[in-house]
Amino acid sequence: MADPAVEAVLFDIDGTLITTGGAGAVAWRRAFEELHGQPVDIREVTESGMVDTEVGSTALRSVLGREPDRHELAAAMGQYLQYLPDAVAESDGYRVMPGIRELLSRLVGAGLLLGLTTGNVEAAAHIKLERAHLNRFFAFGGYGSDAMDRTGLTKRALDRARVVSGGAVEPGECISVGDTPRDVEAGHGAGIRVVAVATGNFGADELRDAGADWVLDTVQDGFPV
Repeated sequence: MADPAVEAVLFDIDGTLITTGGAGAVAWRRAFEELHGQPVDIREVTESGMVDTEVGSTALRSVLGREPDRHELAAAMGQYLQYLPDAVAESDGYRVMPGIRELLSRLVGAGLLLGLTTGNVEAAAHIKLERAHLNRFFAFGGYGSDAMDRTGLTKRALDRARVVSGGAVEPGECISVGDTPRDVEAGHGAGIRVVAVATGNFGADELRDAGADWVLDTVQDGFPV
């Protein structure tokens, strides 16, 4: 049986749509300096593809030497979001990934529904995309503020795709696009096909080994829709 036609495409943000040039790490560092008097480089204590709550918890454990309580995590997240807009605006390394603007415009013009599936909490996702004026392309999303893991937030995005489409779009008609093995695992865990792009921290061979349905160097190289 042929695969169903694609009606909606879900995009990861960091490493897939854009890179902030380390702005997230800067914002987390400033948050930890203010709250605990100690800078933390999240790139040294976390892994690509983690959800923001997991990033915050892991970083806090590295500072506190114990599990953080909910108030400590809330404070860290709150300060991170306070610092993130300036960190993004100031970043010299911020850029949109190759071919993304053209692809998003083409997909919207073709009548496809576009959404986000990202480990960023919702506020952080939109802060990161605003500098490039990309928020306008996305009608819905699943965020790190929706679930504790990537599979859960991807399922949430699929639920919202159904709502936004008036019940017309089913999960089998959706695909996701990401740049890490965690993105591949999340999409497959939610029952959808995955396009993996080697524009982040993982090469094409690593993404192929993770089981992606399509592996591209960039979205300009044979995007399947």
